[in-house]
Amino acid sequence: MKLHILGIAGTFMGGVAALARELGHVVEGSDQAVYPPMSTQLETLGIGLKQGYAPGNISADCDVVVVGNALSRGNPAVEQVLDDGRAYTSGAEWLREQVLPGRDTLAVAGTHGKTTTTTLLAFLLEAAGREPGFLIGGVAGDFGVSARIGAGREFVVEADEYDTAFFDKRSKFVHYRPLVAILNNLEYDHADIFPDVAAIQRQFHHLVRTVPRRGRLVVNGEDARLAEVLAMGCWTPVETFGLDAAHAAGGRAFDWTARMIAADGSAFAVLHGGRELGEVHWPMLGRHNVMNALAAIAAAHAVGVDVAAVLPAFARFGGVRRRMEVVGAHAGITVYDDFAHHPTAIATTLEGLRLRVGDARIVVAMEPRSNSMRLGAHADALAPSLGLADVVVFLHRPELAWDAGKVVGALRGEGHAVPDVDTLVATLRGLARAGDHVVFMSNGGFDAAPRRFLDALRR
Repeated sequence: MKLHILGIAGTFMGGVAALARELGHVVEGSDQAVYPPMSTQLETLGIGLKQGYAPGNISADCDVVVVGNALSRGNPAVEQVLDDGRAYTSGAEWLREQVLPGRDTLAVAGTHGKTTTTTLLAFLLEAAGREPGFLIGGVAGDFGVSARIGAGREFVVEADEYDTAFFDKRSKFVHYRPLVAILNNLEYDHADIFPDVAAIQRQFHHLVRTVPRRGRLVVNGEDARLAEVLAMGCWTPVETFGLDAAHAAGGRAFDWTARMIAADGSAFAVLHGGRELGEVHWPMLGRHNVMNALAAIAAAHAVGVDVAAVLPAFARFGGVRRRMEVVGAHAGITVYDDFAHHPTAIATTLEGLRLRVGDARIVVAMEPRSNSMRLGAHADALAPSLGLADVVVFLHRPELAWDAGKVVGALRGEGHAVPDVDTLVATLRGLARAGDHVVFMSNGGFDAAPRRFLDALRR
């Protein structure tokens, strides 16, 4: 079968492309913005990419067009597909029909931490010899790809609450029908499709409704909004994870918790039902990553993995590209590329880094690129989330509809707003000094700003 994937350079659709190619299908695709790491993965797989959504980019002999959720009515390729009466489907539906039947699906949902937790879960199953399949919203360092079919029974999928396609406005995760579902956290996001938190909670409850009685729900026990989701009705055994017993929803003790050995989260002991199973020593930082690890451990345990036996594997966990990925260092300045784009993720990421670097300066280059950011849904929370940064250089592109100056003015540390990436790189070059940690934060390509800055330092 020959597929054309519209929106192929997105992390999810790029993974669909990789899976389709592995299954023996002929795959081509098009996208408006193509950038690493997904473009690199697709090129390595030999998948043809076409720039833009011109109708002629879709080969006449394609059997089905797989439509990404970034495309809507009015898009020229979408309109041509409809006018021609071509067969089309969504990426989530294609995955459910072509990959998931006969597998035990483990789905990772939540506002934050999905990619890291999905990668951790696949990594633990691999360490246990399970050879899982997976689809991750990023390129996993230990696997070198974002998706594979896998030879084992388990398939791990990053379960996004964003809508499915222009013709299917349900969240993508309702298609997956998992045996085990992780509910990592729930906050307001995706302001372009959800009017409020309650609307997101309803979608999460649709996911809860699909998990069978013999399965498992692994739930952040500190999250009151997830407790409200479960109160809508739950038919599946629940196991909770958390660190702060004072925040346990309903006062119930957590099933899975951790005893911190290192304040920055790089070492901790894992406890199940109050019994210590072993210690984790790994390269990741921050309380949020300890929570992600507990979620992955609990989900692996739910499908029979001997947790104590796989805890030593954490020491060699390679992380995910663009999740506090060290791009390089020069003249004592360390440069990171990070995907954080929600105020909570920004704050927790900087908290982990601050615990690691102590009094060293943290310099943040911030691109407000997500739909919620561009609509201004998080504008009031943005300055407080950057409170641990000493310097912030804020990319205020002309199309940004709200006043970045108010955010810059409310920062605790030094702040700058610049109109383009060239100016941003030049500004950072003038500000950075030996000992600094410079973190680029964006959920897009950021015009390759981290590597351009590193090149500028080397010049």
